[in-house]
Amino acid sequence: MSLTIGVIGATGMAGSAITKEALNQGLTVRAFVRNEAKAKGLFGDQVDYRVIDVFDIQKSDVDDLDVVVDAFSPGHDPSEASQHVALAKHLVDLVKGSDKPRLFFILGAASLNIGGGRRLIDRLEGLPNKEQFIATPRAQSEEYAFLTSVKAANWVAISPSSNFVPGELAPYELGHNDLLRNEAGKSEVTSGTVGKVIVDEIVHPTHQNERFTVVNK
Repeated sequence: MSLTIGVIGATGMAGSAITKEALNQGLTVRAFVRNEAKAKGLFGDQVDYRVIDVFDIQKSDVDDLDVVVDAFSPGHDPSEASQHVALAKHLVDLVKGSDKPRLFFILGAASLNIGGGRRLIDRLEGLPNKEQFIATPRAQSEEYAFLTSVKAANWVAISPSSNFVPGELAPYELGHNDLLRNEAGKSEVTSGTVGKVIVDEIVHPTHQNERFTVVNK
């Protein structure tokens, strides 16, 4: 039986890669978007579109889905970074007490361990220009902390590497809670790799109520 998934933020870098890979693997996709014209330019008529503010998504919008992927990006304004946490809480509230739909969150790399009892966010907090970018790493670290407390919903999360860039699928390595680097010392992953890894996890679940990470080799 084919799986039906919802993708929040389907026109973004991560969301579009996930949607395309899901279609490639024969999944049915419902895209929650702000700009239907942009979405149709990417996916045509292959997708069921819901034009909606993410915080207006109700239980009835997701009840019939097997998985909901949160690929939402609130924008570059630091004041909006807290929406990462708010949306995670909203989605958990919608599905708590049920195993379905499964929630799939895309976190940043900031909450990954870098050794010596430190996380990447701790290193970022020490940079002199941190106020230019720190709001999102802080918010997504808080989002991960919130998720670790969630027991009443079926969720999984992925932290891309510290450098998450557009690009095609490449050979990759998976991990759990530690920041990964390739043989050249780079912590980088492409959107095509992340899309493939997420859809593979949706089709063949191996993680439950935990986070994992990925790096391009």
